[in-house]
Amino acid sequence: MHLTTLATCSLNQWALDFDGNTTRIIESCRQAKAAGACLRCGPELEIPGYGCLDHFLENDLYLHCWQKLAEILTHPECHDILVDVGMPVQHRNVRYNCRVIILNQQILLIRPKIWLANDGNYREMRYFTPWQRPQYVEEFYLPRMIKEITGTTKVPFGDAVISTPDTCLGFETCQELFETRAPHIEMSLNGVEIITNSSASHHELRKLDTRIRLIQEATRKGGGIYLYANQQGCDGDRLYYDGCAMILVNGDVVAQGSQFSLNDVEVITATVDIEDVRSFRCTPSRGLQATHSPTYQRIESLYSLSLDVKSITPEISVSRPIEPKIHLPEEEIALGPACWLWDYLRRCGGASGYCLALSGGIDSCATAVITFSMCREVIKAIEQGNEQVIKDVRRLCAPPEDPTYLPKTPELLCNSLLHTCFMGTAANSSAETRKRAEQLSTKIGAYHTDMNIDTAVNALTTLFSSVTIFTPRFRAHGGSNAENLALQNIQARLRMVIIYFFAQLLPLVRKKSAPGGLLVLGSANVDECLRGYLTKYDCSSADINPIGGISKTDLKKFIDWAGDKFILPILEEFINATPTAELEPISSDYVQSDEVDMGMTYQELSVFGRLRKVHKLGPYGMWTRLTSEWKDSLTPRQVYEKVRRFYYYYAVNRHKMTTITPAYHAEAYSPDDNRFDLRPFLYPAFTWPYRKIEEALAAYETKSRGGKED
Repeated sequence: MHLTTLATCSLNQWALDFDGNTTRIIESCRQAKAAGACLRCGPELEIPGYGCLDHFLENDLYLHCWQKLAEILTHPECHDILVDVGMPVQHRNVRYNCRVIILNQQILLIRPKIWLANDGNYREMRYFTPWQRPQYVEEFYLPRMIKEITGTTKVPFGDAVISTPDTCLGFETCQELFETRAPHIEMSLNGVEIITNSSASHHELRKLDTRIRLIQEATRKGGGIYLYANQQGCDGDRLYYDGCAMILVNGDVVAQGSQFSLNDVEVITATVDIEDVRSFRCTPSRGLQATHSPTYQRIESLYSLSLDVKSITPEISVSRPIEPKIHLPEEEIALGPACWLWDYLRRCGGASGYCLALSGGIDSCATAVITFSMCREVIKAIEQGNEQVIKDVRRLCAPPEDPTYLPKTPELLCNSLLHTCFMGTAANSSAETRKRAEQLSTKIGAYHTDMNIDTAVNALTTLFSSVTIFTPRFRAHGGSNAENLALQNIQARLRMVIIYFFAQLLPLVRKKSAPGGLLVLGSANVDECLRGYLTKYDCSSADINPIGGISKTDLKKFIDWAGDKFILPILEEFINATPTAELEPISSDYVQSDEVDMGMTYQELSVFGRLRKVHKLGPYGMWTRLTSEWKDSLTPRQVYEKVRRFYYYYAVNRHKMTTITPAYHAEAYSPDDNRFDLRPFLYPAFTWPYRKIEEALAAYETKSRGGKED
């Protein structure tokens, strides 16, 4: 047997938090050593934090990374363990995303990333250059501050592996795992037995299952020990990095960390037998391929990873395979945005809580329930003795006369942190929505305010009428569509102004000890953003939005799930209520409905969004696909009408995405204009694709009539 204990981790790094990031790296090394590990693998770019974006273009950042690496090199907790740490490095005036492999104040290897992530939310080629020379190594001249520590002038830089007396280690970085020609394939054929993967992979609904299967495939065919590390938490952006560090042996998961957590440092370890890899690989076909594989330069180290035979005792056992833990989508919605909200609040200087316009509809209800879920997770962390969470809660909630105060229940914490406001009008708001909003706030413990905003609405409409000598009317009262829309929009925009006013002053009214105002939460879902079914600068305009990347369909399932799990029976009323903006007068024969206003269902919007973004289809391609998929319920012409209606509203409303509130990224078809979904916001009419569809329709309809022309 060749037993060795290995460690990987999830760290809640924060972009440009050099002190905090380094502290967490050192703490992970301490925990790994305490567990008996001889190797520690950490997340991608963990010293500066992955989400530095254009700060990666600043030379200061590279200087600070070397300064912090010097601190790690000299720290006693980072000695007597092989440490794989991530940072950017400039080599011959070229910037690279690198892994730095260190041992006892020595740098063994700097390994640059070969395949960069450059789609979706990732723009690594904006900052870095990929190392396009597989199995090639150069010499890197160390900065003077590092030379003084290591006593060496230069180290290997390139695509190499580490050879020890008992095994061989290779290194991948995030995206490389998912490539067709992933480095681990050639490495395993070249005799590399332990491979680390340092990632900064963000959460997306239903994505973890795919990630785990890909990681399993890395060693299921070629064998090997695979360590996956990931960042965890909000590092200052729309993304939540969802941890889930793992250790796998020959395709089996033997250790798995949490996907969602409030812990800043989470280290997992496994004891593995290197001989299992050698036995697994002992096949003739694999041997034939290995003899034809390219050769990696091996950087030799005298450090042994496995235990001496004399040290092996019955108490030391090999970690056995486990079934990977994968959350339900409803659980992901409850936990991911909740952890993101907590990170944002505790790291946002000058904020003392959240403020939400609670309408009585399912979207703002979902935002409130997710915030309540955040409070539940915080209370759990307090009960588990999480010192950082306790410190943050006391800073936000403890009164001056009792600085050691800690809330005992999620409801008490929610009362301190979440402020909800129902802003109705006498003519347009129903008693049912007002009551639902109040009951939900009471049940979760939020501080609730109920008001009518008629005086503010009337003041503005009166001002307009006095200036123009024209009185706008709702459509129900004989007004035009333009008047009807303008009267709805003024209510929506006033709610945005009012909620910000309350967010600034409610902490003062409540005599809260924490300085600063409240962060305003948005509640526009991904489908409404895609369709543009929202008023620009209304309550969709906020500081952050936890549901802006989640579909209406998933939100309804989440609310149904949360009603049982959080014991909130009031949520059933939100599910059964007709989605409505309540911006038009209610009458006995008319109640405003979102799906009627939009001209399409939320389910159809999800389909349109996925085909547009994920499947990369334009109007013509979408029509041809849906003509087949919807053939049992719609004719090709009816499909065309729906596709055309969608693209009309998508195009005329795309400008709204340029100012949309930063939202938690959770959906692959998100229309977020920041960097995920880059599109024009001034569109021409889609005349050419529509003409081609109409030509195809004419041919189809002629054929359906037996070839007879009208």
